Amino acid sequence: MNIEQARFNMIEQQIRPWEVLDQGVLSLLAVVHREEFVPPAYRALAFIDTEVPLPEGQFMLPPRVEARLLQELRLAAHETALEVGAGSGYMAALMAHQAQRVTTMEIRPVLATMARANLQRAGISNVEVVQADAAAGAAGTAPFDAILLSGSVAQVPVALLERLKTGGRLVAIEGQEPVMRAVVVTRMADRQFKRVELFDTVAPRLDGFGEPTRFQF
Repeated sequence: MNIEQARFNMIEQQIRPWEVLDQGVLSLLAVVHREEFVPPAYRALAFIDTEVPLPEGQFMLPPRVEARLLQELRLAAHETALEVGAGSGYMAALMAHQAQRVTTMEIRPVLATMARANLQRAGISNVEVVQADAAAGAAGTAPFDAILLSGSVAQVPVALLERLKTGGRLVAIEGQEPVMRAVVVTRMADRQFKRVELFDTVAPRLDGFGEPTRFQF
């Protein structure tokens, strides 16, 4: 397989047509080598439009979904960000190139170890991998400018919204199969949030986030 041609095809044939037009994001996808974050047994799937299996029944999201979520997060160089669901560390690596500092939380020890190793091998030093349960209230050093959920939830968690700075935003995929939708929620003021629905997709459920927590926008 010609890796660079496969990477180019992924960007131009999968990701750009899926309304990922931010040149910063597109350029980043060429720089951060996705295949280095994919388990060796599944490396042939690194550039395919599919979920990539990870240990313990977990998955990397398809490249077009990862890219679209990153675009909607709109990270800036001075910002701090939280990711829930480190997986292999790939999304945290992308976020690290755009933000000042990233905390990525992973409940499963084997994945936290994998993410640390992958990020270290990639030479990324501004990401902290925390092995903890974000659903149980552990969410790193709050508040954050941006929060990304790398998996689906039944409903956007109130506990995570409360960890946003004013002006901060959270991007998540919420709902129940077969109907899920990516959303961005922006904290406008202390108790004022603005919600925008982005696009329809389906993603594996994040550990611990199965039941909705009621919240009024």
